[in-house]
Amino acid sequence: MPIRKSAGAIIFHKENNQVYYLLLEYPSSLRNDKKYWGFSKGTMEQGEEEMDTIIREIKEETGLEDLDFVEGFKETEKYFFKEEGKTIFKTVSYLLAETRTKEVKISHEHLSFTWLSYEEALKKLTFKNAKEILKKANSYLTDCSSSP
Repeated sequence: MPIRKSAGAIIFHKENNQVYYLLLEYPSSLRNDKKYWGFSKGTMEQGEEEMDTIIREIKEETGLEDLDFVEGFKETEKYFFKEEGKTIFKTVSYLLAETRTKEVKISHEHLSFTWLSYEEALKKLTFKNAKEILKKANSYLTDCSSSP
């Protein structure tokens, strides 16, 4: 069975002690018959390290370059999908990254973007896997900020 590896990040910025998460709107495709909301991510290219993929994809998809990665956070989602009659197993690893830039320049791969509070982002995300990863990321950030 073919395997695809992707990597991305849950991107956030802070404003007035409030955390806002970046969500991207993806168009419908052969794989997803409806448009959906998710995080910045992309397929790892041959010979590319995970962090290289994440930095490249975020820059391509959002224009963001000032990223501070939160140490110790990594989540991976796993799922199957069909493409040209074949079942593909896909893994997507996510890191957590802070930016100070609010202006986003989305690529042709996306329809729009939005910065949302945790509660709003949780409602807006389309897939259960993404909601679970956001819950873990937000919990991790909350735990980090309350530690001495």
